[in-house]
Amino acid sequence: MLKRLLIISVFFLCFTIQAGAENKKESIKGPITITAESLTADNKAHTALFETKVVATTTNLTIQSDKMLVFYNEVGGDVTKIEATGNVRVLRESRIITAKAATYYADEETVVFTGDPRAIDGDNIVSGTKITYFMDNDRFRVENSKVILKNKKEH
Repeated sequence: MLKRLLIISVFFLCFTIQAGAENKKESIKGPITITAESLTADNKAHTALFETKVVATTTNLTIQSDKMLVFYNEVGGDVTKIEATGNVRVLRESRIITAKAATYYADEETVVFTGDPRAIDGDNIVSGTKITYFMDNDRFRVENSKVILKNKKEH
């Protein structure tokens, strides 16, 4: 069963998140590879629902969750939106962001985290009710923020 699911998933490995125009900064690099224990594809709705132990990986970003709904264009199959729910964890460079839910919007190059979101970079932690990550310029907006900064002593 798992082998058959992996074979079916091969068709979805070609999803790519494109950077758009040549002058737009590339935020997510390379194709996106998504693995999960189950996949339900709806070609009419242009969605793919990945469930249980979901991991989406590009060359510079990893998203883990319990469930992930991927929306894609009819023509070309480009990813337009990703909704991740349940134990969401995003890893990019030295940062880890956790939340109950996250939505990636390809056109805006943003990810919106809700449900107790926390961003961790080393010993520094930022939390709030909603964290919006603007990927194209590596900027965050945090609503109802709480920030914990730990300075390391130099000897």
